[in-house]
Amino acid sequence: MNHRPFEERLLQDQHLTAEQERELQAHLRTCTSCAAIAESNLALHSTQRVAPAEGFVSRFEARLIEHRKAARVRQSIGMLIFILVGLVLLVWLVGPFIRAVLVSPAAWITTVVGYFLFILASFEAINSVGGVLLHLLPDFISPLGWLILLIFASGLGMLEGFTLWRFTRTPQGA
Repeated sequence: MNHRPFEERLLQDQHLTAEQERELQAHLRTCTSCAAIAESNLALHSTQRVAPAEGFVSRFEARLIEHRKAARVRQSIGMLIFILVGLVLLVWLVGPFIRAVLVSPAAWITTVVGYFLFILASFEAINSVGGVLLHLLPDFISPLGWLILLIFASGLGMLEGFTLWRFTRTPQGA
């Protein structure tokens, strides 16, 4: 039996035509699940609404303001810690270069040229290894293996997309 239209009618509190009301009452006589929903709905509508205690809104707003202030303080402290750790890491990484510049410009220039040549040689090595792998891998991996690798890569991409969505969306509510 299809409960969905009857559940929607019960939960949405729509005005029903006479025919829809007859169908609903006939269904409620045979379906205990929908009858329980109707009974709960009737109980909810028959309760008296109580006004909030005096000053509730002002206390709630004050508590909300305090909560937002505390959140801003936590964010500020977190940002300060993040910046300080970043500066310490920057000084730790750049410290040898600064010392080399202060000691001798020739040493600094030699160091920069050495790093540049190291990076250039690394890119050439990675390019060579990549070219060899691109020529050899198709012979070693079966089509099923390629399919599994593609599915795995797609799954990682979906996981990354979900993670980005989860951490960049703004929370709803107060």
